Amino acid sequence: MKAATVKQIKEELVERSPKELVELCLHLSKFKKENKELLTYLLYEAGDEANFVKELKIEIDEQFENVNRKNYYFMKKGIRKILTNIKKHIRYSKNKETEVELLIYFCISLKQFSPSYRNNLMIRNLYRRQVDLIKKKVAKLHEDLQFDYAGVIEEL
Repeated sequence: MKAATVKQIKEELVERSPKELVELCLHLSKFKKENKELLTYLLYEAGDEANFVKELKIEIDEQFENVNRKNYYFMKKGIRKILTNIKKHIRYSKNKETEVELLIYFCISLKQFSPSYRNNLMIRNLYRRQVDLIKKKVAKLHEDLQFDYAGVIEEL
């Protein structure tokens, strides 16, 4: 079965009644955890972006505490899992400021992580890629925000 395009889905959703839309959303939420997380964000957290970021930062801290530190292979897997989770939440938000703030927080947390990320080439390259990505994203923000983030980027 071939999936319909976004345009076709939009046209079909416009024709549905509100009750049918609710049933479709509930049905969709039962199939994938990501769908349920996205609906949760849209319904409960989209209105308060600052609180959403604060909760994610707490979650990131907890995830860094739980990273397996036995060797760099397991550390790399844990750190990549944290980054994947952050990127997923960034996709939900679609807010550029939130994206920059979360990526900066990830890099700061990684810098404070022990043992140091500098001792492993793969983790060091992951860190550098994120810093480069942050620089690109900040360049697209408003000038005032660019100025605010400039000092933080220099520390990275």
